[in-house]
Amino acid sequence: MKAIVLSNYGSPDQLELKDIEKPIPKDGEVLVKVHATTINDWDWCLVRGSPFYIRLFCGWRKPNIRVPGVEMAGQVETVGQNVIEFQPGDTVYSDISESGFGGFAEYVCVPETALAPMPEGMTFTEAAAIPHAAMLAIQGLIDAGQLQPGQRLLINGAGGGVGTLGVQIANAVGVQDVTGIDRASKFTLMRSVGFTHTIDYTQTDFTTGQERYDVILDTKTNRSPFKYLSVLNPGGTYVTVGGLTPRLFQVLLFGPMIRWLTQKSVRLVSLRPNKDLAYVNELWAAGQLKPAIDGPYSMNEVPRLIQYFGTGQHQGKVVVTHES
Repeated sequence: MKAIVLSNYGSPDQLELKDIEKPIPKDGEVLVKVHATTINDWDWCLVRGSPFYIRLFCGWRKPNIRVPGVEMAGQVETVGQNVIEFQPGDTVYSDISESGFGGFAEYVCVPETALAPMPEGMTFTEAAAIPHAAMLAIQGLIDAGQLQPGQRLLINGAGGGVGTLGVQIANAVGVQDVTGIDRASKFTLMRSVGFTHTIDYTQTDFTTGQERYDVILDTKTNRSPFKYLSVLNPGGTYVTVGGLTPRLFQVLLFGPMIRWLTQKSVRLVSLRPNKDLAYVNELWAAGQLKPAIDGPYSMNEVPRLIQYFGTGQHQGKVVVTHES
């Protein structure tokens, strides 16, 4: 089978499209023919081996993950022993970040427990764009942020996958006043998915403004957590789902002290992959969720696309397909 292979840490340019052996499912695993996958922050960090903690999990000198790719959507090819829920021909999707990665390949083996059925009417391209970003958004907004109807929400880094799905999830909860922070080139897309206000971070620092929010969801985390307190309402919550490593450590370190001193919460999401895909399917069936797609592109473009993702210019989710 064809796959994008990672042999050493470094530039995305050193990734290679190769023929490798097709995997065989073990007990409890499902072999999926991948129709679509995406580019994620995990891939950007894994390929470069940076920040440093990536090497703690994925190999210090050389990566122990041969094929990157965090999300996938496809069709069940075969099943291993003791698989109950799926059979050949079923369409499935998943975040496979805890299943060995492997989305940048024609086939991947995934534990049955990590898969969700694709709802009727969802395409492979749409399905691939959902699992990772939607879980970050749901667990950030609902689980950590305790978002309630009628509250005011701000999303920093709003034009990517988490932001464009997060605003739709917020709307489904009953939040209609949602501000998005990103570069101006993404504003048209952001307004189309439900943002009521947009701010260009290159022109305006929202942490010095007069507006106040009940919940802030941050996908960038490029400021000290103390900077966000002035724009949080009393009792408000700041939630980060990723960003600069020193800032994430500050959230962990100072979060309890900030809550004690200010009665405002500062939280970091510890992702639970695929936990809420049943809820995602409900939102999809109700017409309340549709991913914003950048692409789709072909598999041989993955090295270029990872570099493109790293510049932050992408809009929504960058999707790659095996279809010619």
